[in-house]
Amino acid sequence: MIDPVVVGLSRLQFAATAMYHFLFVPLTIGLAWMLVIMESCYVMTGNTIWKDMTRFWGKLFGINFAMGVTTGLTLEFQFGTNWAYYSHYVGDIFGAPLAIEGMLAFFLESTMVGLFFFGWDRLSKVGHLAVTTLMAMGANMSAFLILVANAWMQEPVGSFFNPVTMRMELSDFTTILLSHTAQAKFIHTIAACYCTGAMFVLGVSAWHLLKGKNLEFAKRSFRVAAIFGLFSTISVIILGDESGVGITRVQPSKLAAIEAMWETEPAPASLNLIASINEKEERNDWAISVPYVGGLITTRSTTQQVPGIHDIRAENRQRIERGVQAVLALEAMRQNPQDEAARARFAEHQQDMGYGLLLKRYTNDLTQATPAMMDQAAHDSVPRVEPLFWGFRAMVGLGGMMLLLTILAVWHCTRNTFMQQRWLLRWAFWGIPAPWLAAQLGWFVAEYGRQPWTVFGMLPTHMSTSSVSAGTLWASLAGFVIFYTVLLVVEIYLMLKYARMGPAALQADHT
Repeated sequence: MIDPVVVGLSRLQFAATAMYHFLFVPLTIGLAWMLVIMESCYVMTGNTIWKDMTRFWGKLFGINFAMGVTTGLTLEFQFGTNWAYYSHYVGDIFGAPLAIEGMLAFFLESTMVGLFFFGWDRLSKVGHLAVTTLMAMGANMSAFLILVANAWMQEPVGSFFNPVTMRMELSDFTTILLSHTAQAKFIHTIAACYCTGAMFVLGVSAWHLLKGKNLEFAKRSFRVAAIFGLFSTISVIILGDESGVGITRVQPSKLAAIEAMWETEPAPASLNLIASINEKEERNDWAISVPYVGGLITTRSTTQQVPGIHDIRAENRQRIERGVQAVLALEAMRQNPQDEAARARFAEHQQDMGYGLLLKRYTNDLTQATPAMMDQAAHDSVPRVEPLFWGFRAMVGLGGMMLLLTILAVWHCTRNTFMQQRWLLRWAFWGIPAPWLAAQLGWFVAEYGRQPWTVFGMLPTHMSTSSVSAGTLWASLAGFVIFYTVLLVVEIYLMLKYARMGPAALQADHT
């Protein structure tokens, strides 16, 4: 039997390292295009203050980029160390975008980062701007390929299960690249990264304005960040809504948990703003709801129903029964490849095989699976409601706060009164952590909401781990947390040090 402690620790370790890594990634991607904007202003106007701004924010970009690379390297290794069966099962598919990312996007970005820092006196203005643009493109390309791989785990398209090799195999790479889930996830995540970069520049600039330091530098940076942040935040909200439409189609269990929708309502469904969730009795003790809004947002129609948790579990219970037939037929085919009856039975139920594998958590011999086991597996097929419900609403609340902040910042920038609005500057400064918190919550909702699957509908999480001991996982988890915490402290120290110095940090390079 699979050790649930090993599964839990493997999940915890990957979640910890991924969340540490994603503290650095959003700022790298978000700052990259802001550097392009600032350097473009320098090339067009010849005003050296724009060059100094590009170099200053570029210094902070470089510190953050180095930390992001350091924390990101271990993530890919964990697919082999902690998730060996997953890597074996889907390596032909999942490995393709990761390999392209490493060989193309990461090397492009890294090369351009070197030229960005050391090419100021060696390249023409336009040449250096081209380098900065390629650096930003590399960062976005890298993110795209990583998110394509993750999106395939959410919606496994362009692939098929080969009963001979017992692995998922690639059938159409273009379909994987262009799937609705991949495109929506990429654009939504990238917009969130842009928002992070904008909020960081906005907050640091506000601090300088509050202190009355480096005013010309800070005013320009504040204006750029306010406008860039407004468009980015609007994009995050709009594209997040588009992601919700995709979730309705491919992961109704996640949507039902996010909305605490226990029962299927007549279309269009209402939207629960807040609710007292009673998971033990599988109902909401009370809820404040807005009629029709939930269905209109998630289905874009007035007639399409949004299934509730109870109906989803009932359907999954039937899929588990059919999945058992697929798994048993597959085992018969492996014992006798000429068994045509088993082959026909497998073809009939293959699409539900993953649901049959959910029972492997309770018994290795599916012929011994009891109705109680099937009921429990069906119950497990929907993630816990309360963490997703409140995690999603906290994320949306932070997004709304950032939207309001950037609207007010742009409004006062257009009237040239933002320097007198000290409350706005303080809000911008203390709002610096908001996009990071929202991004972490977004990833939690996306990944926790996919449970109990590693590859949705195909491979359960409890079957994906390596054959390692709990002691090994405890030791490596402790090591990662300690090491990454040290890196985070170093990052915060360096970022605070140079952010406080402002443009004077550029002079420190030559002293």
